[in-house]
Amino acid sequence: MFVSRSRLNSIHDFLKETVFYGQDPTPELLAILMVYCVQGILGLARLAISFFLKDDLGLTPAQVAAMMGIAALPWVIKPIFGFISDSVPIFGYRRRSYLVLSGGLGCLAWAGMASLVHTSLAATIAIVLSSLSVAISDVIVDSLVVERVRHESQSDAGSLQSLCWSATALGGIMTAYFSGWLLTHISTRNVFLITATFPLLVSAVAGLIADPKVKTAINLDSSKQQIHQLWQTITQKQILLPVTFVFLWQATPSSESAFFFFTTNDLGFDPEFLGRVRLVTSLAALLGIWVFQRFLKAVPVRRIFLWSTLISAALGMTTLLLVTHTNRTLGIDDHWFSLGDSLILTVMGQIAYMPVLVLAARLCPPGIEATMFALLMSVSNLAGLLSHEAGALIMHGLGITETNFQQLWLLVIIANLSTLLPLPLLNWLPDQGTEVLDQGPDSDSPAVVEAILSQSLTVELVTEQTS
Repeated sequence: MFVSRSRLNSIHDFLKETVFYGQDPTPELLAILMVYCVQGILGLARLAISFFLKDDLGLTPAQVAAMMGIAALPWVIKPIFGFISDSVPIFGYRRRSYLVLSGGLGCLAWAGMASLVHTSLAATIAIVLSSLSVAISDVIVDSLVVERVRHESQSDAGSLQSLCWSATALGGIMTAYFSGWLLTHISTRNVFLITATFPLLVSAVAGLIADPKVKTAINLDSSKQQIHQLWQTITQKQILLPVTFVFLWQATPSSESAFFFFTTNDLGFDPEFLGRVRLVTSLAALLGIWVFQRFLKAVPVRRIFLWSTLISAALGMTTLLLVTHTNRTLGIDDHWFSLGDSLILTVMGQIAYMPVLVLAARLCPPGIEATMFALLMSVSNLAGLLSHEAGALIMHGLGITETNFQQLWLLVIIANLSTLLPLPLLNWLPDQGTEVLDQGPDSDSPAVVEAILSQSLTVELVTEQTS
């Protein structure tokens, strides 16, 4: 059936405005969104990893938390990947080749988990390699997004980042329920084998990226210039202060690993229900993105951080009702309580994250987008690593094991109250909304020098965003 050109244009315009947040759906944009979507899809193996470490390898909550911290290492050194991709093209390409490499490495890492891993050391290596795979592809697409963001108008500020995070959330939604459902029908290793196929999609879409071929020789002068630009940017006091604030905000102890053991070993939550929880949190992340995009883009960053932190800390304390079984006394089922708590906390965390991402992207100097953006993200990723390790030390000190949860209530209190500690330093953040920043990094505008240069990516065991 023949479709008129005007009809096709109408469909194109409709999709552009309603689905793609005003962005033109070019093949390159679709490729970028596919890479982000795969990051969400890889959450398919998240529960399988947790059960594999707990049941097959017999690790304790503290050991799992420590391993999660180690898995974050590739994200901490992301500036190195950005520097390499900007300076050392493979076969003449600075973007495509690294995407192909990333997909292949991810496939091998998950295939190894499915067949070769039998010890905690081997599991650590395989998980780190899978994390490395996603970190490399993330550096590449982040640099492409930053290049595009620089040309956004004030009215479109944050639209592309929101679209990318929507793609990640969509990938998580597509696999959230099945991450638990599959574990009730097949083994963890078979889940890993299925997961191994998805990184290949990253390799497959690499050819859609606009990436002019360049000389393969390393340009030392260019590299020195990049380092000089980076040094000039990160040594400004006005930049170090907000970076330090976000670092402290993210480095507080995590109780995630202990809580997983509690929900499975004490509350008896099965994999299928935990898959439903993941589905709820994935939908909640998408809701958080929409709330920010629709209502909060112009709200000052300090205000968003202040209220999201206070509300999240207060709501986080409601977890005490679950770990002490008080919810049962109140007539609230464990399952329903856990679902509602996860939904609200995820929405608040996503709202707090979005303005930081927009501000960070707009300050990356031209020519070193991958390196600079990766450097900014590594700050919060390092904080995430320290968060897991601090949580592991506290778990060990409190005697929390796979069967002993008597002190879990205290860990919950410590984890929640510690998030309030950076708030007295809130004036280190710019007191502005994300829409007002429209200058380049060389501008003398106070709106630029005071902007946040960090991205609060949450690094989970399989590099899933909450991204």
